[in-house]
Amino acid sequence: MLDMGKIISIANQKGGVGKTTTAINLAASLAVLENKVLIIDADPQANTTSGLNFSPDNDEKRTLYEVMIDQISAEDALIQTEIANLHMIPSHINLVGAEAELYEAPHRDVILRNALQSIRDNYDYIIIDCSPSLGITTVNCLAASDSVIIPVQPEFFALEGLGKLLQTIRLVQDGINPDLVIEGFVVTMFDSRTKVHTQVVGELREHFKDLVFSTIIQRNIRLSEAPSHGKPIVLYDVMCSGTVNYLNLAKEFLERNKQ
Repeated sequence: MLDMGKIISIANQKGGVGKTTTAINLAASLAVLENKVLIIDADPQANTTSGLNFSPDNDEKRTLYEVMIDQISAEDALIQTEIANLHMIPSHINLVGAEAELYEAPHRDVILRNALQSIRDNYDYIIIDCSPSLGITTVNCLAASDSVIIPVQPEFFALEGLGKLLQTIRLVQDGINPDLVIEGFVVTMFDSRTKVHTQVVGELREHFKDLVFSTIIQRNIRLSEAPSHGKPIVLYDVMCSGTVNYLNLAKEFLERNKQ
């Protein structure tokens, strides 16, 4: 158990790399393994929100957007998910507007960090699903976080695309959050029959060494089906390889975070 909840951003500005899938299923797996977890949907597309069976178009106006523009507290935005130990702060398309609204706000880069202070002690881990863009909202996520997990699809241009994200992380480290570290890279959508996948994983391990998680998330049809049913994979199909992969990732993550 940590004295204070550790905040981890799941980030990659490249779309379609399994970012939201990793955020939902790592959070759910950590919760199933008896940790108190909060997942925050910081992507205006709100895929994490709908993927956990909550409508982003609810009219309660209790989403991350309202938290960010200081209309409500983080505590007022909390939702209980189907998993006992897992809470969520949902997103909404309105979050796109926060970029413009926060542009001239004082201390605009640490609004989320400040908002989470009141609830941080209530959780072991807070997982943030970042937007694929690198705007003010994502900078807020990185400024609020202790570490970043970067999902990487093992495709030919994967390493090339990481440059911009790593540059943004360095800027945040230099300017706002010097304690931010890269927790690790997670290989997603891996197909062992594809030669280039094996090659890219080899290059990743050569380049980033131990920062690459040993656990690899294999391509799995059940993983792609689960969000349309509003369930994390551990509730949708407990026996499939996707469940095994994400539970193993959660265990490896916990092992790395032992104090």
